[in-house]
Amino acid sequence: MPALPLDELQLTQRDPKTGKLRTLPALHPDIKADRSFVLYKPPPAVRDPALLEEFLERAKFIADDLNWLLALPHDKFWCQVIFDETLQKCLDSYLCRAPRKFDGMWDCHPEVEDVQKSLHHSVFLTFLRMSTHKESKEHFITPSVFGEIIYNNFLFDIPKILDLCVLFGKGNGLLLQKMIENIFTQQPSYFGDLDETLPTVLQVFNNILHKCGLQCEGASAEPQKLEEKVSVTAGNMPLQELKDIVLYLCDTCTTLWAFLDVFPLACQTFQKHEFCYRLASFYELAIPELESAIKKRHYEDNSVFADLWR
Repeated sequence: MPALPLDELQLTQRDPKTGKLRTLPALHPDIKADRSFVLYKPPPAVRDPALLEEFLERAKFIADDLNWLLALPHDKFWCQVIFDETLQKCLDSYLCRAPRKFDGMWDCHPEVEDVQKSLHHSVFLTFLRMSTHKESKEHFITPSVFGEIIYNNFLFDIPKILDLCVLFGKGNGLLLQKMIENIFTQQPSYFGDLDETLPTVLQVFNNILHKCGLQCEGASAEPQKLEEKVSVTAGNMPLQELKDIVLYLCDTCTTLWAFLDVFPLACQTFQKHEFCYRLASFYELAIPELESAIKKRHYEDNSVFADLWR
């Protein structure tokens, strides 16, 4: 007799309150284990023993919890993933706060590096399993139901998918490609979400131009009001503001590049928004201005210049 998909399975178990036997769907909140996942915090920027100890303890705690999750059988894994809000908050915190490659390198303690690598690996394996609707002939979810589960429970959304690409693209390219393709194949609504997200992404470029006192070009450009003509430019803005703009730009572009590299099918959606024209126009206006501002500025610490230029 062929195995039933997880979404059609029923389990008979004893009710802990009444002691009577009851039948539950295999995907039910009562089956979720009572476990509390903690939020991720990145490695400390300064070498402080107390902060270091706190990071190591927290990161090991999360890694142990995720390894426990990964060791669960198929049905219990999915009950935890769907019904445990602390798990989703923990995973979200890692995607948002894990160090990117362009971040300033912290004074890396060998133990910090080892723990961070181990945690990084566990987070990736968790998302990989969450993106898989069929683990074996016996353990699988109906593809259409899987698409509904990941979408309706916000297990994946466009910001998460972008973060996954930038954090895990290098070294996991093929696996990540299969993972993202499967998500979009089983739930085509993500294409619509991507289409709706792109104007917000493109607005980032306009925001940077505005901050640098530059005028946007193209149909989307709004005429500048006379009272808005301020004298702030990339060359004379406060150093911290220049740093923020450079990091903001790096974050946006590195993320988009990683996503399109992993999932080229998204290019069609980008093209609908004249992305190539907008990007080229932005580059011509902003990059020479930012390069000039970084070169000409006087720095008390040369490492700041080196980092901005990098």
